[in-house]
Amino acid sequence: MSTHTVSVLAFDGMSAFETGIVTEVFGLPRPEFDPPWYELTICAETPGPVRVLGGATLHTPYGLEVFAAAGTVVVPGVPDVTADPSPGLVAALRRAHARGARIMSICSGAFALAAAGLLDGRRATTHWRYADQLRRRHPTVTVDPDVLYIDDGNVLTSAGSAAGLDLCLHVVRRDFGAAIANAVARRLVIPPHRDGGQAQFVEAPVTDDPDDDRIARSMAWALAHLAEPITVDVLARQARMSARSYLRHFHRATGDTPIRWLIDRRVQASLALLETTDTPVEQIARAVGFASPVTYRHHFTRAVHTSPSAYRRTFHNTVPTPPE
Repeated sequence: MSTHTVSVLAFDGMSAFETGIVTEVFGLPRPEFDPPWYELTICAETPGPVRVLGGATLHTPYGLEVFAAAGTVVVPGVPDVTADPSPGLVAALRRAHARGARIMSICSGAFALAAAGLLDGRRATTHWRYADQLRRRHPTVTVDPDVLYIDDGNVLTSAGSAAGLDLCLHVVRRDFGAAIANAVARRLVIPPHRDGGQAQFVEAPVTDDPDDDRIARSMAWALAHLAEPITVDVLARQARMSARSYLRHFHRATGDTPIRWLIDRRVQASLALLETTDTPVEQIARAVGFASPVTYRHHFTRAVHTSPSAYRRTFHNTVPTPPE
């Protein structure tokens, strides 16, 4: 069925940011694009006023019937992760799914999808703070707390609120292609693709260390020289440190090792080449600094969970037929 119409659920006590993510990506007019854009409707379980944090009130005339009728249905969160969602919301989600709608959740919204049985036997994610609770309450769901979002066909889940932007951009990329998704990301002033997972955002101490500036400069140098052979010794020289000190300071500053960080950046740099050019995968591997295409494919698959060729087939810079 068409995914051109999008509905998002507003609920009492929510943050305006939770609906704002969906509104910004799917609701803001995009006259600069040739394909017709999405049609967004904000709904509530009961039509009328919805209180949001800060003392404001959002008013919508649209209820669960309109919510369930859209081609893409988004639950941006739930009021209480310890309580069951209302029978009305569960029924609406099941109706939408039975009709073939694309169902999306952001942050704690995964609890509503799980309660409706839509995540049974599926891999799903939510905010890292809620992952254990989702696993306990819904043991038939395979909860992955280490990713920003999961695309399982017609059911998609994302991590904490800001990861909803990553998921929404992914959906735009699926529907309209890489060029338009990248243009939307530029309008939002966010990266079109974030590598890594939400584990990197768990609380970590911030140090006021002048050596961190040297680490940052070495990282900037590496990004400008990705195609060159880069080792820990090379990076340490850029930071004017011994290799041993560099490893220690790098891990303290980033929580990662220099080589893992470098591999991830090389994979990320290859995405644009796969999306926007017809350059052979072997040449792309060399262009971003991998020693061989085999090594590139190995690390790409580990990071992106698909092969470079499959990624290109999905996200190459072509505009698919827009949703009706």
